Amino acid sequence: MKSSPNPTKPSSAPLATASEQIDDAQMARYAELIYNKTGIRIPPIKKTLLSNRIRRRLRETGIADFEKYYEHLRGLKPADKEWDAFLQEITTHETYLFRDETQWDWFRGEYLPQMAARAAPQSLRIWSAACSTGDEAYTIATCVAAGLANFERWKVTILGTDIGVGAVEAARAPLFGERAMRLVPESFRKSYFARMPNANAWQPKPTLSRMTQFKQHNLMQPLAEPPFDLVFVKNVLIYFDAASKRTVMGHVLNAIRPGGYLVAGAAEGVSDLVKDLERIQPWLYRKPGGK
Repeated sequence: MKSSPNPTKPSSAPLATASEQIDDAQMARYAELIYNKTGIRIPPIKKTLLSNRIRRRLRETGIADFEKYYEHLRGLKPADKEWDAFLQEITTHETYLFRDETQWDWFRGEYLPQMAARAAPQSLRIWSAACSTGDEAYTIATCVAAGLANFERWKVTILGTDIGVGAVEAARAPLFGERAMRLVPESFRKSYFARMPNANAWQPKPTLSRMTQFKQHNLMQPLAEPPFDLVFVKNVLIYFDAASKRTVMGHVLNAIRPGGYLVAGAAEGVSDLVKDLERIQPWLYRKPGGK
């Protein structure tokens, strides 16, 4: 789908200055628009933050003021690049490989050996929800390559999804800087990543890329994919209110096969939403059924 062109050429009217903020009525309208489009709830306490992020988009688009930018957003389709840029502004959070070491210790030390010991079929499907630029998905792929015996004989699918089109595009052509790579063990860097010439960045080798795929997806909608053995949902539900969390987790639980696992972030607050699952750790749950 093509992006809508800028609504106007850069306006001759002065842009909102650094000291200006949206007023309470504008805050309410923006919050409602964002919620209706994404399920993300922006509370009134975030007015200053939201004002700052909108001003960045005013500078980029040349739109003169908060009200005109609101009207512009309201007229855009959800897949428009400007919506994508705006959402990246308001949901930005730090991401890097091998974040949350305890979870990766479990994945490499317990989960993968358990999968290797099971009978056929030798297949593994993992969903990295809200994958951002792919750091989590490539961490999963690295662990699989290093820890799953004879993984080349397996049919491994690691799907990363994100609401941001720009994030998905970055994940499909990944370059990870030193900060993103800082927790990657040195042996893994040498085996599974290539240092880019004349750049302070690393690129996953084909061993990892062959396992990974990425697509744009809004967690408020069902994911049209076969069920997964394991789903990671981390550092995303903090943006949703209780009603949206219930919707998202309903879709997530439907995407896990019987006997499959859910890995959640420490701050996601999903315990009340996964009561039908077996709690193994505060962040780890198993869906009943399966072998």
